[in-house]
Amino acid sequence: MKHKIIILAITFSLLSCNKDDVYTSIPETYPAVQAEFGNSIDLNNLANYANQTIPAYITKDNGGLNPISNKGATLGRVLFYDKKMSINNSISCSSCHKQDLAFGDNSVASTGVNGTTGRHSMRLINTRFSGESKFFWDERATSLETQTTMPIRDHGEMGFSGTNGDLSFNDLITKLSAINYYKELFKFVYGTEEITETKIQFALAQFIRSIQSFDSKYDVGRATAPNDGAPFNNFTAQENQGKNLFLTPPTFNATGVRIAGGLGCAGCHRAPEFDIDPNSRNNGIIGRISGIGGIDVTNTRAPSLRDLVRIDGTPNGQMMHTGGINTLQTAIGHYGTINIAAGNNNLDPRLMPGGIGQQLNLTATEVNAVISFLRTLSGTDVYTNAKWSTPFN
Repeated sequence: MKHKIIILAITFSLLSCNKDDVYTSIPETYPAVQAEFGNSIDLNNLANYANQTIPAYITKDNGGLNPISNKGATLGRVLFYDKKMSINNSISCSSCHKQDLAFGDNSVASTGVNGTTGRHSMRLINTRFSGESKFFWDERATSLETQTTMPIRDHGEMGFSGTNGDLSFNDLITKLSAINYYKELFKFVYGTEEITETKIQFALAQFIRSIQSFDSKYDVGRATAPNDGAPFNNFTAQENQGKNLFLTPPTFNATGVRIAGGLGCAGCHRAPEFDIDPNSRNNGIIGRISGIGGIDVTNTRAPSLRDLVRIDGTPNGQMMHTGGINTLQTAIGHYGTINIAAGNNNLDPRLMPGGIGQQLNLTATEVNAVISFLRTLSGTDVYTNAKWSTPFN
């Protein structure tokens, strides 16, 4: 009888307890997620997105209204790589933003479901660490959250436009709601299987903001330097010269020719994040991708200069919104001689001292030094880290 009383007492205790108090050590099962993703996603042992190491000298953060969580970024990773996000299951966000290219593209114009993009796809490295909170080259998206679903809603890119005979975004939600792994993932993240555009936006933005690169030679040097301008002990003389040229404003004569100082790159691309100054205007490139007529003067944003190239100098795809520049030497050369094109009423005033297009009067030694410095801004982890890779088998 004594043993029966003990067993009954234990049974009553289990029934009356909150299940989380009793089963905390027993992992929950997510059969659809397991079947689709195997070992690449374990919802009981999530990758670290929320608490990554960020250097103390990095102070800009545009993600405060949507802080990164491991759950949200995991869902965002699936959405980012899922071709079911396009109307014909052929295109995902990762089709235009490739991990092995620092989440950029090596095509001048990226391929969509109904043609190609009108501008070169921008790299997504360190999107979180920028004073500029608007997105796209022309800043038409007021936040990263807004930006994430605009390509999905675009007729040419992913096709759920609701125009031109396309299905609508609500049709995409219906499509995703019928997929078992999304039922599990949205319930896991948000507590309910209900899918909304806002939930999609928040998860995608968390994943994109989690993509960070702070393992560069620059970061090693900056960690022990008192400021950006001080010589870095781990830099070569050429790299320190290039850093100084990058950071130091130029001095011009009355005809717009540099007579002293550096190149002033940091006036728009601000160290140590190397993000674009939100007040920047057009950089002098007003063309469009081949085949599209007219001029394009509304391009005022740019991605971080981190991982613009790999450590060995290999470019991570083409540069500028036109994709018309392929090397660092050509990019620097563009700024070396600014010609004010007819119709460009939006040129950044920092590029036209006294109203005249700047002439930096660069030497080969200076160009090579700045190239050497820009290569120090590249790391290695972002290209191979599994938590930013495709979760699909």
